[in-house]
Amino acid sequence: MEVTCPRDRCALTREEDELVCTAGHRYPVVDGIPVLLVEEDVPTHGACWVSLERSAQQTDTDAFVQGAIAATCGHLYRHLIGNLPAYPIPEIRLPPGDGKLFLEVGCNWGRWCVSAARRGYRVVGIDPSLDAIRAARRVADELGVDAEYLVADARHLPFTDSSFDVVFSYSVFQHFTRASAVAGFEELGRVLKPSGLSLVQMANAWGIRSLFNQLRERRFREPRTLFDVRYWSPRELRRELDRAVGPTELSVDGFLTLNPQPADLPLLPRRYRALVRLSEAYRATSRRLPWLVQAADSVYAASRRTPF
Repeated sequence: MEVTCPRDRCALTREEDELVCTAGHRYPVVDGIPVLLVEEDVPTHGACWVSLERSAQQTDTDAFVQGAIAATCGHLYRHLIGNLPAYPIPEIRLPPGDGKLFLEVGCNWGRWCVSAARRGYRVVGIDPSLDAIRAARRVADELGVDAEYLVADARHLPFTDSSFDVVFSYSVFQHFTRASAVAGFEELGRVLKPSGLSLVQMANAWGIRSLFNQLRERRFREPRTLFDVRYWSPRELRRELDRAVGPTELSVDGFLTLNPQPADLPLLPRRYRALVRLSEAYRATSRRLPWLVQAADSVYAASRRTPF
């Protein structure tokens, strides 16, 4: 896996505390972390600017994860803010990695990277937040996991074409504008090896809880803030990924809410455990009744890179 300039894909060389490409683009290296953001592009996340402004500060990872737990894992985890007894590491729905190269786009503090590494993948995670990447490195160190992390933008992945066997993204592109998400999908397809797998989780516009949220929160109007959820219909999600990556199949991730994972049941209050178990029961039913994906609140889109 070769790291390249996110603007023009040129090779990068190290010059003191910077990476420099042959075209003269320069990127800082902070605490050993390459910060490969494209400054002239509108950020997808407000943490881009905050992280760079505070780049000289050290961030205590445990405190970072505790503060970010609801944002990364969902509202059912709000009670754990400042009171997190263990890192909630989910079970990634992928076959054993056998040393294949895995990229997570929008990894934040790295929970899915840890899960993939434990499944036998060689893991790379990117996120636009330097503070999140610092956190991801410490979590990996604490848990004895090998992973490489970079600060980068999903729309400008700093890797050569056909680099990865698997690319994965969970609860990320649903916060992008349509144009930014499509640009990100095209990057997923570009960095995947022929016949490689892309697995993207998104919020379904026609999910039962999703419809309620769209009506209650904004009466089906477009989002007003940067990080609001953008709901996609299954048809448009499949269409864009078919075009950008390759043939796409949708499956159920969950019902009635977004993000909670069965592996986290010991961390959740009793009333939330019942909700997650009900979601899992519906998900099991969807294997026999595939049309239920149309009513799921959270869906996985699995795409195979079209061979050249």
